[in-house]
Amino acid sequence: MTQNRSTWIGCSLGGLLVALLALQTMPQGTEGANILGVFTSHSPSHFIVHMSIMKTLAEKGHNVTVVSSVPPKVTHKSINHIVVPMSAEDEKVLNDGMAGMVKEKPSIWNTMKSIFSSLALLIDKQVDVLEDPRFQELYLNKGNKFDVVFVGFFFNTYQVALGARFNCPVIISWSGPPMMMVNEVLGNPELSSVPQMHISAPPGQPMNFQQRMQNFASTLGFNALNIFLNHKYNKFYDRLWSKDKSMPTFAQAKRNVSLAFCNGHGISEGPIRPNVPGVIEIGGIQVKSKPDPLPEDIQEFLEKGKHGAILFSLGSNLKGEHIQPEVVKTIFKGLSSLKQQVIWKWEDPKNTPGKSANILYKKWLPQDDILAHPKLKLFITHAGKGGVAEAQYHGVPMLALPVFADQPGNADKLVASGYGLQLPLATLDVDEFKAAIKEVIENPKYAKTLKSFSQLYRDRPLSPQESVVYWTEYVIRHHGAAHMQSPLVHMNFIASNNLDIYIIAALVLYIVFIINKIVWKFVWRKLFGKSNKVSKGKKVKKQ
Repeated sequence: MTQNRSTWIGCSLGGLLVALLALQTMPQGTEGANILGVFTSHSPSHFIVHMSIMKTLAEKGHNVTVVSSVPPKVTHKSINHIVVPMSAEDEKVLNDGMAGMVKEKPSIWNTMKSIFSSLALLIDKQVDVLEDPRFQELYLNKGNKFDVVFVGFFFNTYQVALGARFNCPVIISWSGPPMMMVNEVLGNPELSSVPQMHISAPPGQPMNFQQRMQNFASTLGFNALNIFLNHKYNKFYDRLWSKDKSMPTFAQAKRNVSLAFCNGHGISEGPIRPNVPGVIEIGGIQVKSKPDPLPEDIQEFLEKGKHGAILFSLGSNLKGEHIQPEVVKTIFKGLSSLKQQVIWKWEDPKNTPGKSANILYKKWLPQDDILAHPKLKLFITHAGKGGVAEAQYHGVPMLALPVFADQPGNADKLVASGYGLQLPLATLDVDEFKAAIKEVIENPKYAKTLKSFSQLYRDRPLSPQESVVYWTEYVIRHHGAAHMQSPLVHMNFIASNNLDIYIIAALVLYIVFIINKIVWKFVWRKLFGKSNKVSKGKKVKKQ
């Protein structure tokens, strides 16, 4: 009995030891890591994506600090938030720039032109945030330590140096699918055969000749733009850190990015393209798995809709005051004549476009929660990436009124994919507007197509939130995860494009050609030079 008991105790101790060893070999958690998010872009829609990432990490128990130029719409009780706002004068310049863009035909080129003229502040003012004492306190105070820093990407590549500034890994947060400036710092192959954001190619289908020409030209254009921006970034980098000898050069700083969270899902949205492991797709990160209860007034308003409801929002950057008064009148005339309930995002509830029993004006909307409501039949949108993703997730058909940036491309894609229609905002006609609304609501093909897409969009091995947590903790656990880095990051333009090999190959072919020419010339002379002499000799004898 005693021997059996000793054997049992020994087995138990052995089993416990094996279990402890197994636990030791499992990946160690990173509970309570100190995470810094720096989001200097003055775009509330971008910020919603960034803050959705931060909220996810805060809910996991991490200590999150966020610095931004705009106040948050998405937040968490345990996030320490530092806002460094623009001045009133700068806000006015941006508003005037937005108003000017609404009057123009939407295109990627008009957007670029505006960004480097009336909207240049979107780039230049981001440096001011990093020079603000409230931000500098974070690294001047030696008691602060961060395990990873997130950089919100928007014409600010120089900010990847914040990893060196805080002596920790860098993760990029980008509000769209992989694009040139993100690809550059991750060594993600940039291919002219992959459609740019403004090119609409159906999922799984190649571009036609016209699209390939347009895509090739825009790729060259973006390359030229990137050269110009890198010159600008070097100036910003010197302005911020040239006096600090502990900081790396800008070129070195660009080689120290661990990964990027991109707000896209290539498998469902397209385009299908090669990505390095450091590109983590989290499309729909801002979409809640379970919607929050709606505010009482919105809930009651939606429930009244016997014929369903429509959500009308042109996003957070574009305000009602930016739109031409005659266009606002057209929109009101069209919406007020509908039998559906309409929720209209409008910034000034005291000065609305007009009164109608079927319209509810709201300064701010819980957009994702409203789109999840079963009464929603249509989303009239500016076709921003975030709103389109939310509508796609919830299977709500769309009518797009694009204005600038990626919106025209997003609108083209949703039309090509069968998710809705689009109209030009600047020249909106009331009859055309009403006809488009009626078509999208009453034709079941749009909702049916979106339902199929929504199933595909949701079908992933990890949810966007789970991906954010896993890969952030992975980078922290592996101290930056340098083993994931693409070799392209450390190669210059000549090496990464094999230009030196092409030059050597061309030289070799040229040398082979010259040698071949000499050899054949020699053979020709040997074979035919002698016969020519004989022929000439015979002719002389005959004479």
